[in-house]
Amino acid sequence: MSNPTGVTASATPDIAAPPYRWRWAALFVILAAEVMDLLDAMVTNIAAPTMRADLGGTAATIQWMGAAYTLSMAVGLITGGRLGDIFGRRRMFLIGAAGFTLGSLLCAVAQSPEMLIGARVIQGLFGSVMLPQGLGMIKEMFPPKEMQAAFGMFGPIMGLSAVGGPILAGWLVEADYFGTGWRMIFLINLPLGLAALLAGMRFLPESRSPHPLRLDIPGVLLASLGGFLVIYPLVQGREHDWPAWAFVMLAASVAVFALFGWFEARRSRSGGDPLIVPSLFRKRAFTGGLLTGTVFFSGMAGFMLVFNLYTQTGLGYSTLKAGLSMVPWSAGMIVGFGIAQAVQKFGRKVLHGGTLIMTLGVLGVLVTLNVAGMHVTPWQLTPALVVTGIGMGLLMAPFFDIVLAGVEQHETGSASGTLTAVQQLGNAFGVALLGTIFFDVLGKIPTPATFDHGMKITLWVVAGMLVATFAVAFLLPKQAREEAESVAA
Repeated sequence: MSNPTGVTASATPDIAAPPYRWRWAALFVILAAEVMDLLDAMVTNIAAPTMRADLGGTAATIQWMGAAYTLSMAVGLITGGRLGDIFGRRRMFLIGAAGFTLGSLLCAVAQSPEMLIGARVIQGLFGSVMLPQGLGMIKEMFPPKEMQAAFGMFGPIMGLSAVGGPILAGWLVEADYFGTGWRMIFLINLPLGLAALLAGMRFLPESRSPHPLRLDIPGVLLASLGGFLVIYPLVQGREHDWPAWAFVMLAASVAVFALFGWFEARRSRSGGDPLIVPSLFRKRAFTGGLLTGTVFFSGMAGFMLVFNLYTQTGLGYSTLKAGLSMVPWSAGMIVGFGIAQAVQKFGRKVLHGGTLIMTLGVLGVLVTLNVAGMHVTPWQLTPALVVTGIGMGLLMAPFFDIVLAGVEQHETGSASGTLTAVQQLGNAFGVALLGTIFFDVLGKIPTPATFDHGMKITLWVVAGMLVATFAVAFLLPKQAREEAESVAA
């Protein structure tokens, strides 16, 4: 059984044994790591224009600030849980937290766009080592009667982070404490990371799988190469007027992913431990889940990047005002998650309903821009963004559980880890694709008219991606399996 998330059957605690004494303190250490990741995944959206103004670079630099983090996170997540199974979850959590904190420091002291992007890669890789360990430790620390409450803590904490993250990023940039400007959004990770390290050494229990799966290094390298061959030409191709090498790289990515599939099947047949269980790709629910997730998460990540660029560079909003403009979206998403819990018995219909509501919200933003033009205010955008957020919450809440309902029990670990990685890969792809479309419309010398046109084109593309999500979601099972566990809060 392949399980890249680090959640194994052996992680189920012995009911007869007393529960771990410091389990609730340990849970807050794990939650702190999740918060650091969520904040760092979104801060560059808010601060990207300020970073580029300070460090220089091209439009592609803005795309790479987000894509470098999510692409490296996607690659690392597939195998991050196995490192905990083999070498110990506590040890790998601490190594991941230390590396993530170091990456944050390197981001804060970056003197060039290239150094900042490299530091973002370090953050993503060590974050992918840190995050999967928490799930395995929670399943070992908590007795069955408390486990639901433990996992239930993720929702409110993540929701608060989603609302507060953009505000915090905007405020820190505007406040310019000690002349640090945008650098403070990374410097704030230093005390948080050190606190997580110290608390982790004190409260986290050591655990590992008694039968850990072997690492699939060639599989990781092939998956990494395939992802890079997709993202790089999408970001850099536009700046070089789409030369032949961009299309050669995109074609090569197809060949690399095909080679990856062949290698994984061969490894499985020979008795090895593949990165992804090949039998998953023969299941309509799983392949449908990959398609649905890729299209949806690409659209959302790309939209959020372009929206922040539009509000700051096009409309002239300050970083704080741009961050506050995103609050209705985040608040609506929390409401959508809450509604989804009440109507979860309707299964796939909830996901479809959320997609339709979200499409209406995106079209509502488009109508608002058509009416208000370049003088649009955050208050005018609020109704459409709330609707968009509610739809997003309704769509995301049942997604993982519905997809996992279509795979066998012994494939759940591999499937959940792959879906989480695809979520990150979709984020990187969306930033590359929609960012490229937006910058292409802006042209060499952006004007208010090109900003307006670029944003509207992006909204039409996002609406189209949501329609595609609605269609592809018919491949998913109609209901979630009761015992299926989502790996995303």
